[in-house]
Amino acid sequence: MKMTDEARELQDKLAKVKVLVLDVDGVLTTGGIIYTDAGEEAKVFNVRDGLGVRVATASGLEVALMTGRVSQVVQRRARDLHIHRTLQRVGDKETALRGLAEETGVSLEEIAFMGDDLNDRAAMKAAGVGIAPCDAAAEILAAADLVTEAAGGRGAVREAVEAILKAQGRWEEAVEGYLAGLAERDRVRRASDNGAQSSGGLGT
Repeated sequence: MKMTDEARELQDKLAKVKVLVLDVDGVLTTGGIIYTDAGEEAKVFNVRDGLGVRVATASGLEVALMTGRVSQVVQRRARDLHIHRTLQRVGDKETALRGLAEETGVSLEEIAFMGDDLNDRAAMKAAGVGIAPCDAAAEILAAADLVTEAAGGRGAVREAVEAILKAQGRWEEAVEGYLAGLAERDRVRRASDNGAQSSGGLGT
């Protein structure tokens, strides 16, 4: 099927992306926030989104989180996904995005920003690619270059990662690299476990 000029332009934009910046609530989560009786905050993350992020970071595509809230849960999720840049309590996301571009040494054209609500719009417009989950606010959907079929917290981030890496011709290679890394970690863990058992048998 012949690609339209609009689709070709989007592919060209995605092919340039080196950094993917994600809002958290409504993008990595469905937007719900749970408070415990102890006053702690809890969030529900999607494992498919997590795998997508791990494939991205393993392939060399940098992923950063940017949120207006502050949560230890976000820091924990970032560590789990090997995300090294987490910006919290960000009021002006466009300014923060420009600062991130300078810090990472990439141009705004090489950054994709994924958001879902009004406080994300300026950053989305400043970035080379603006991405939104399908359930984002109407103004965000109108501003986005790419709208995912999946909703926020339900695979939208995974879809965005796949779109970027496919545009760069790297998706299959990235998946194979990620799976090979998992297999190697399993091999090392099994060897370590077997070594510990052998040592225990010798009474050391």
